[in-house]
This record gives sequence, structure tokens and C-alpha cells, in this order.
Amino acid sequence: MPHITVEYTDNLRDDGDIKGLLKKINETLIAEGGTFPVGGIRSRAIELKDYVVADGTGKDDAFIHVTLKIGSGRSDEVKKSACDRLFELVENHFKEQFTNRNLALSLELYEFMHPTYKKNNIHQRYR
Repeated sequence: MPHITVEYTDNLRDDGDIKGLLKKINETLIAEGGTFPVGGIRSRAIELKDYVVADGTGKDDAFIHVTLKIGSGRSDEVKKSACDRLFELVENHFKEQFTNRNLALSLELYEFMHPTYKKNNIHQRYR
């Protein structure tokens, strides 16, 4: 953990470089200095084909919503730092699109408060 899900409207497919965004997200979380175990970072994107933005009249309206899921136990300062850096990354990544079209950006933090069930041997590579 953490797990990152990027939901994006399909009208960002051609100029959104979503795969590049996912790579930068992982790099940003790794740069948090051991806050998140490298072997536990998972990012994925879901392209949305069925959606309505606002009243539905803007044919080129688009949005990106990032969900960051983490295990419990990190301080508020650590969580704020990670979210601030991720949101800044998203803003910078979509700077051109934000300038040239109607675009909504959002990020949500979800902290698991109950035990999660997982098994992962990827961690061994980073020890």
C-alpha cells in the first residue's frame, strides 16, 4: 500500500499521457522518503466512457479524480505532504489541458482504519 486510482474522462485519452502520470505518481510517493514502501505502491487508471459533467452541455468538459488509499498510522503532516505533492503533480501534468478546456481536478485520501488482508513478495526486492 498505497494504492492509487486515477479516473479520467475518455476525452483526455489522446493528450493526457495517463501512463506517464501513473509513473510520476509512483515516483512522487517513492520520493516521500520511505513513508510508503516501494514494493507496495500500485497505481492504475480507469478510463470513463459514461459520465456527465455539470449540466452535460459542455461537449469537451473533462475531469480527473485521483483516489489515494493508504494504511492507517501516518501523521496528519505526512498525509498532507503526500496529498499536496500529488495534487501539485496532477495540476502540473494537466496544465496545458486546464488552460485550453473545461477541466476539473480532484484528489481524495482514503485511510484504512481496519486491518487489510494482503500478501506481497515484491517487498523483498527493495530490502
